[in-house]
Amino acid sequence: MARETDEQLGQLQLMEQNMQNFVLQKQNFQMQLMEVESALNELKETDQAYKIIGNIMVKSSKEKLDDDLRSKKEMIELRVKTLEKHELKLRERASKLQGELLERMKKEGGAK
Repeated sequence: MARETDEQLGQLQLMEQNMQNFVLQKQNFQMQLMEVESALNELKETDQAYKIIGNIMVKSSKEKLDDDLRSKKEMIELRVKTLEKHELKLRERASKLQGELLERMKKEGGAK
């Protein structure tokens, strides 16, 4: 295999690793999002609300917790969208590179 083909193959493998990292990060954020949504639902059902700070639980107003949770939800949703955009761009670049690599390998295989 030509050196350039080896380099492209290495780039493709790196892109695949990056895509796997994006998927793991996105799953992590989606789990956080589910936890926040669950907390928001629970908050609707109760009269008293508490917030965990470090190792202690402190009484807090429902309105303040609701605002905090909604803000956190927006931030997580934004991060998920950003990750999805990066993942899509990377997937497109990887697909293009894979096509180029296959063409090059066919040509190199036919040149023997």
